[in-house]
Amino acid sequence: MNKVSCLIVDDEPIARDIIQSYCGHLEHLQVLASCGNALEAKKVLQQQKIEILFLDINMPVMDGISFVKTLKSPPQVIFTTAYKEYAHNAFDLAACDYLLKPFSFDRFMIAVDKAMEKIRPAAQAINASESQAEDFIFIKTEGRIYKIQHDELLYAEAQGNYTRIFTTTNTLSPKMPFSNFEELLPKALFLRAHRSFIINKSKISHIEGNRIFINSTEIPIGSNYRDVLMKDLGFSK
Repeated sequence: MNKVSCLIVDDEPIARDIIQSYCGHLEHLQVLASCGNALEAKKVLQQQKIEILFLDINMPVMDGISFVKTLKSPPQVIFTTAYKEYAHNAFDLAACDYLLKPFSFDRFMIAVDKAMEKIRPAAQAINASESQAEDFIFIKTEGRIYKIQHDELLYAEAQGNYTRIFTTTNTLSPKMPFSNFEELLPKALFLRAHRSFIINKSKISHIEGNRIFINSTEIPIGSNYRDVLMKDLGFSK
């Protein structure tokens, strides 16, 4: 897989370093340049193909929102800012995502995944067809291998080095990191609601405040996941 080219634009060196570090943990990303203002970024965009733009909003000379308006064919834009009040304007520009500083690495990954879905639609289509071809997963625990249909899986919870899986008929606790289990699931059907919870969105009974109800079970909605989750369910800002 060819690496996705990225550009970081932020007037704060520490903020640029954090994003650069986060990108370094994801093998499919390649940071081609890191700039302190919009004018430097403009030169980079004229010289190189950039697919993801990590862009601060509150910067000297030209703010991030004004900068995006000057671009005829902008890349996927992920705004990074310490100010909530810019969110509406950012999404008006069809921004891919909006990260409120300080943001965690898992929230950063969610934003990158959203950008990747738009950059590599062909790959997503292949993944979707594969998901349709197989509507089950295999889980090994306690010396047995269990076949779990996607429709039987209600939700899963992280518990240290284990993942606790709740189905319509059983509860399994394989010694499997939560992130590894998440990779087995089709993103079209399962959502991360919290750093410790993945849910089957077809099993949601209702949502009340910051809680998801699956049957009589209450599952918390993490603050870093709420916006993405609600948007995935069809409720825009």
